[in-house]
Amino acid sequence: MKDNSKPKAKGPIIVTMGLALFATQFGAGNLIFPPFLGQQTGSNWLVGFLGFFIMDVGLAALAIYSVVANREGTVDGVTNKIGTIPGKVFVSIILLLLGPIICIPRTSATTYEMGIKGLLPGVPLWAFSLAFFAVTAILALNPSGVVDVIGKFLTPLLLLVMVILIILGIVNPIGAPIGTKDLVPFQTGIVNGYQTLDGIGGVTVTIILIVAAKKDGFTDKKDVKQLVAGADIISTVLLGLVYGGLTFLGASTTSDSHFAGLAQAPLLIAITNRLLGGWGVIALAIIILLACLTTSIGLSSVIGDYFAGLSNGKVSYRTVILVTIGFSFFMSNLGLDKIIALAAPILSAFYPPLIVLVIFAVLDKWITSKYVGGVAAYTAFATSLLSVLNGFGLPFGFIGNLPFTKLALGWVVPALVGAVVGGIYSATRKDELKLSN
Repeated sequence: MKDNSKPKAKGPIIVTMGLALFATQFGAGNLIFPPFLGQQTGSNWLVGFLGFFIMDVGLAALAIYSVVANREGTVDGVTNKIGTIPGKVFVSIILLLLGPIICIPRTSATTYEMGIKGLLPGVPLWAFSLAFFAVTAILALNPSGVVDVIGKFLTPLLLLVMVILIILGIVNPIGAPIGTKDLVPFQTGIVNGYQTLDGIGGVTVTIILIVAAKKDGFTDKKDVKQLVAGADIISTVLLGLVYGGLTFLGASTTSDSHFAGLAQAPLLIAITNRLLGGWGVIALAIIILLACLTTSIGLSSVIGDYFAGLSNGKVSYRTVILVTIGFSFFMSNLGLDKIIALAAPILSAFYPPLIVLVIFAVLDKWITSKYVGGVAAYTAFATSLLSVLNGFGLPFGFIGNLPFTKLALGWVVPALVGAVVGGIYSATRKDELKLSN
């Protein structure tokens, strides 16, 4: 019998998925970088923001699109250029870093340090984390409703508070942005955008969108690609507007000496208090809580889906979620400073090879050889790993002489060399010739 039921309209689904994607990407760490960038670049904040947008939002958008743009239309299609098993290991490591080891615990610790601690100083970190992860578990354990809950309810609240803050800062600015010295705005924006490491989560967070698309009955690769691409565009636009607004707020503080010398988090707190008066602390706490909660729910769901699928159902989605949240609760009690200190070097080592894999996944239809992207990714990883080790005092100082090192992109030229080597090797492989034909 033919299925006479009408297919669901894609428009509303794309909007919901786009809002959910925005909320999942928009964590508390993203709140503090743009205002600080604005203060650094002053009257040139727009140029600085352009660099930030390219290296943060643009790279994350490209990573998301790469999952549905490659020939397989899956996460494995992005990573299998380094080998099937190494690719799965690589994704697993990324997910563990984004999940219970670093990013999910950081959502709870950040909310506590920047919001709850000031409002409710008598509440200990462990008690807040327990409540925070209980809510995460309840919502993440309903995988079919994760996108709907985040996209239809939590994101509009998050956006509402952000819009109010930004509009107040535009209508009644703290001051006129003034010029700053000894900084190249575009370069400063690139470095700040790169350091957020948002692109590293773009590949894996797409899992939740693919699951949502299939839940709504869209299983054809072309339909899934259209839904994900549409959601990607919505999220990119929203992130650009919010980050742009926050960057301007930071730039508006350059003419007020009361904001001089403030670090990232204190700067955002000071801006919010100035614009919203006595309600500033409460408003900021709401923003941070919503941003962190949506990120925690989204990442938990992604991890549950991936590892349940990787085990072919031997380990249930529920089990993965509970283990992830339980370990995240333990890690969150280390405190925000220790989590951030742990995160930076590890993520810095894995970020470059993932960027390389993303680029070659997007170019999958034209560069069919797995060796080109594979060797480039391994070369990028080796370079970034040596750079991290050099930062710990090991004798790899030559890394600092590589081109683009000041932009934190010293791995780019080695990766290009690796791609050429991979291409030459590929030309000698019969299996590669068959693949390209």
